[in-house]
Amino acid sequence: MSASTHTKASPAHPQLSAWIERYRAQQQAAIGSIPTDAVARVTERLRVALSEDQQIFVFGNGGSAANASHFATDLGKGSSDKIGKRFRVISLNDNVSWMTALGNDYAYEDIYLRQLQNYARPGDVVLVMSVSGSSPNLVKAVAWAKEQGLYTAALIGGKRGKLAGIADEAIVIDSEHYGRAEDAQMAICHMLCYAFMEMPELAK
Repeated sequence: MSASTHTKASPAHPQLSAWIERYRAQQQAAIGSIPTDAVARVTERLRVALSEDQQIFVFGNGGSAANASHFATDLGKGSSDKIGKRFRVISLNDNVSWMTALGNDYAYEDIYLRQLQNYARPGDVVLVMSVSGSSPNLVKAVAWAKEQGLYTAALIGGKRGKLAGIADEAIVIDSEHYGRAEDAQMAICHMLCYAFMEMPELAK
C-alpha cells in the first residue's frame, strides 16, 4: 500500500486535550494523597511476614482483582528474586473454578472467606483492594480474618466504606473515581514491592 493511500487521522475533538489535562492533574492528586506512613507500615508488616514465613493473601474485585494478581506476581517473583528469599503470597481471585464453585454453592460474598478458611493461620496477612471499601465479599473476609488473628490491610478509595473501620491498616486514596483510585492502588502495590527490590537490605 502506498503512502498516498493512508487515511490521515482526524483532528482531535476540541475538548479532548483539555479533558486529558484535567484527568492527568486529578490522577496526580490521587497519587499525591497516598499516605506515606501507612504504606511504610504495611511494607514493614510484609517484611515481618517474610522473616516469619507467614502467608500473604491478596484479593479484590474487578480492576482491583487485576491489581491483586499483579501485586502477587511482583512480590512473589520480582521482590523474592531480588532479596533471595521467597514471599509466600497468593492472589485468591485467580482460581476461577474454585471461586465459581463457592459462589454457586454458597454465596458470592463467601468466595474469599471460604478460601481463607482453607488456608489462613493466625499471624498471616490479608491485603484487600476496593474503591468503594464496602464490597460484601471483602468485608466478610476481612472481618473473619481479624477474628482469626490475621493482620488485615485495605487499599480503599475516598468513600472509605466499611473496610476503613475493620482493617488494621486502611490506606485511603483521596478519590472516588474508579480509574484513578485503581491506578493509585497499583502505585501503592509497586511501592510495597519495589521497596524490597530497590532496598533489599529491608529483608535482612
